[in-house]
Amino acid sequence: MLILVTYDVSTETPAGRRRLRRIAKVCQDYGQRVQKSVFECKVNKTTYVLLEKRLLNEIKTDEDNLRLYCLVEPLKRHVKEFGTFRARDFEEPLII
Repeated sequence: MLILVTYDVSTETPAGRRRLRRIAKVCQDYGQRVQKSVFECKVNKTTYVLLEKRLLNEIKTDEDNLRLYCLVEPLKRHVKEFGTFRARDFEEPLII
C-alpha cells in the first residue's frame, strides 16, 4: 500500500530540531520525500506497523503533529502531480 506521512514538529528548541531530523530519517528509511515534511512510502501491513511505531517513538504528541494517510488504488486515478517534482515509481527498477 502507498501511504503519505506528514508531520509538523515544533523546532523552537534544540530538542525539537533534533526530533525533526530523526523523524525525517525514519521516513527516509521507508519512502521518498515529496515535500519538506511529506513522504510517500510503499509499505506492506507489517512494515506499516513498524513505521508507525518508530514515528510515534520520536514524536512529542503535546508539541508536534503526525498524520498518516493510506492512498486508495488505483493511484493514477487518485493521485495527481503538478510542478517539477516527479515521484519515483516504486514498481519500476531502481537501476536502468
